[in-house]
Amino acid sequence: MILMQLGGLGFDPKNMSPIILLKDTEERNFLPIWIGMFEAAAIAMELQDFKPPRPMTHDLITKTIRSLNATIQRVVISEIVENTFYAIIEIETKQKQLIKVDARPSDAIAISVRVDAPIFVSETVMSKAKMVNSEKDEEETKDFKNFIDNINPDDFQEYMDKQN
Repeated sequence: MILMQLGGLGFDPKNMSPIILLKDTEERNFLPIWIGMFEAAAIAMELQDFKPPRPMTHDLITKTIRSLNATIQRVVISEIVENTFYAIIEIETKQKQLIKVDARPSDAIAISVRVDAPIFVSETVMSKAKMVNSEKDEEETKDFKNFIDNINPDDFQEYMDKQN
């Protein structure tokens, strides 16, 4: 397993689909995951410390787990099949039982950012789907990182307004 960090949240410039960008601790390998608009908004709201008046689904899940005296140990991006990513949320109960819950990566990451749980990616997934920061594509990677770093949650609202 490879420990990753949330490197950013943005839009694919080609089709304006939201993307989560995970990066390793050395910032040599990046894993882009295309996600849905609502999941992107849920992650962006948490990253920006925006608290809605009522709990969102991911907030409800984390509060439920805590109220059961369980903790989210980690999130694992475990598989990629036909360009679809799969994730597991690992929850430890008060009795030290480990429960693995199948999840979409976007939901798992939205929960992870709420409880500060580490994000791991299986080596198989990384070998199939990573972007490598090499000299050849360093400028493109730099531009993409700059785009990701400067995304604003308000951009999601503008996109949602255009869809309605």
